[in-house]
Amino acid sequence: MDRRELKIIFMGTPEFAETNLKALTDGGFDVVAVLCQPDKPVGRKHILTAPPVKVFAQEKGIEVYQPDTLRTEEAYEKLASYNSDLIVTAAYGKILPQRVLNLPKYGCINCHGSLLPARRGASPVQRAILEGDKVTGVTFMKMDAGMDTGDIIDKVEVEIGPDEHTESLMNRLAEASAEKLPSIIDVWVEGKLTTAKQDESKATNCPPISPEEGEFTWDQDASDIHNRVRALSAWPGAFVLKDDKKLKVLDSQVFDDETAVPDELKDSEPGTVVKAKGGDLIVKCGKGFLKIIELQQPGGKRLNAKDCAHNFAVGKPVI
Repeated sequence: MDRRELKIIFMGTPEFAETNLKALTDGGFDVVAVLCQPDKPVGRKHILTAPPVKVFAQEKGIEVYQPDTLRTEEAYEKLASYNSDLIVTAAYGKILPQRVLNLPKYGCINCHGSLLPARRGASPVQRAILEGDKVTGVTFMKMDAGMDTGDIIDKVEVEIGPDEHTESLMNRLAEASAEKLPSIIDVWVEGKLTTAKQDESKATNCPPISPEEGEFTWDQDASDIHNRVRALSAWPGAFVLKDDKKLKVLDSQVFDDETAVPDELKDSEPGTVVKAKGGDLIVKCGKGFLKIIELQQPGGKRLNAKDCAHNFAVGKPVI
């Protein structure tokens, strides 16, 4: 089938989805409608803001539909009216009811940011970093009515950098997905792709990130704290509490050069500053040392450690 004759409904909300939608429009597919989450208040002033996918779709003159749920008769009739051949989803954030899945001639394809069956659910990228994974990827899946439980069409592996944050990894996963998605669709509608069942014994779930998950304590391993920092730097941020005061660590590295730490401080209590010189701010952890690169002190603004390391006292608690 000619790409221009294939009527696609695209469902997605954040930047990851926008990158995949762009791949479809650039590839010459006929995207007849875009569904995304409703506009939401953003920032301290709670300014109502459109999702990235909506902004892109409107720029391209594509109709946008933002239902609160797909389980109403109104939503079903609206989707049926497009007479679509295929539904493509990428980080949409809602489970599609079976009767919606049954609408398009060629079914529904989902682009999911993990190597299924590992990390099903809402936060696969954050949790891959949080748990110290070295490799993740994108799975193209034939959707069913479950949470990322459908048959696998194809996968793309992506390595995770040791200091990579969620935003960077999400962008690279989006690019990997967008590069392959058009050809996946081409072969899929020709009926030349086979699918594979997911191994349920290897399935893991990723619930949404909660604000409380940003908290860490200095008696944890430096590598575990570092993973929390880079996984959650965008939201809710990794933080340590002391006497109701919150210190946020927004960027970090595991500090491996113990020769730079004075001998008398190597066995300090976790949370002790062991170096605050030359722009380096190094803190003792339960195991190892953490180099703080960017932080936000209680009541303060975001700062690069190199600009404020001199304000911390060596041998004293960082907070």
